[in-house]
Amino acid sequence: MPQTKYNLHLKGFVGGYDFDRDYVDYVLARNEGKPVHVLIDSLGGSLATALSIASAFKRHGDVTVHFVGMNASAATIASLGARHISIDASAMYLVHKCSAEFFEWGNLNADQLATVRDNCEAAIRDLNKLDNNVAAMYSAKCSKPEADLLDLMREGGWLTAKEAKAWGFVDEITDLGEAKPVLTDAVASEMAAAGMPIPNIPTAYNRNETLIERFIAAIASLFKSGKCDGHEQTAAANPHEEVTPDVAPPKGEVTHNENNQSLQPSNQSATMLQSLSLLGEVLNIEGFAVGEDGVTLTAEQAIAVERAIAERDKRNTELAEQVQALKANPAEKSQTVVDAKQQTAKSPIDAFADTVNSAKRLFNQVP
Repeated sequence: MPQTKYNLHLKGFVGGYDFDRDYVDYVLARNEGKPVHVLIDSLGGSLATALSIASAFKRHGDVTVHFVGMNASAATIASLGARHISIDASAMYLVHKCSAEFFEWGNLNADQLATVRDNCEAAIRDLNKLDNNVAAMYSAKCSKPEADLLDLMREGGWLTAKEAKAWGFVDEITDLGEAKPVLTDAVASEMAAAGMPIPNIPTAYNRNETLIERFIAAIASLFKSGKCDGHEQTAAANPHEEVTPDVAPPKGEVTHNENNQSLQPSNQSATMLQSLSLLGEVLNIEGFAVGEDGVTLTAEQAIAVERAIAERDKRNTELAEQVQALKANPAEKSQTVVDAKQQTAKSPIDAFADTVNSAKRLFNQVP
């Protein structure tokens, strides 16, 4: 699976400052014996740098590479030393034959042209060797014949994530947009009211919500109108009246609804109590006693709930008044403040010293 944090971000030109083999060696040495996660997003570059990085990944042993964006040429070769390679579902992948710079311009005689021809033939032989070497590396990763890889390199062209996985260049396709399921109090209460077991997944809270606000939301979801096991659940018309939510019958007992349909016992009582944790926090108690009539509140507990609601309403009123006051009296426009340090220009020596010290601090922060 892709990570949200990476030890290495290799982007841009392979062989450039942001895809440098010396920095790769430095990070791998800092994480000796530990897993290293690498993010690659590059259109390629130097084959020499790519071969060096692939070897470094293989020697480290526990390197995972994840591709995003458009990746080609040397960037794909650099990943071949990784233990595991994944690619984002929207990313692209490209392999092609090696190339070398060639330029010749002038008015040449026969001997000079013969020299150019010899140089071209030597370059062709070298490029063929490089192609065969790279095809062998791809073949080892893809478990396909080298001839097939050479044909693909000769053809070139972008591969989708699915095509790259079909060839065997990557081990996994991932989608970074997928979010893990979370459980809210409202959803837990609905599931409990329906007699469904609460799944063992993380619970999501709005960090901006106070304890009282979360408690009110949980109570509202428990007591809102709805049917459960054939019994109508309604909130009391008078908010000061005692309200007791329906609970499941004792374990092993079979009940019937108004249509005389048999209802099987469930774990509704246990799951409903799990959703009353906020109520327990407000009342400063660990749990509730469940009787045949369900969950009840004492007079003191009802007063505590009433007080919590009143405090919430009071705070909301105060916030509303503050907002109205701010709207009625907007703040004055800010003005630029210049201190003594800004007024005094630094000498070139002082400016250079500040730059060096800043660079040192940034380097010390590098993992």
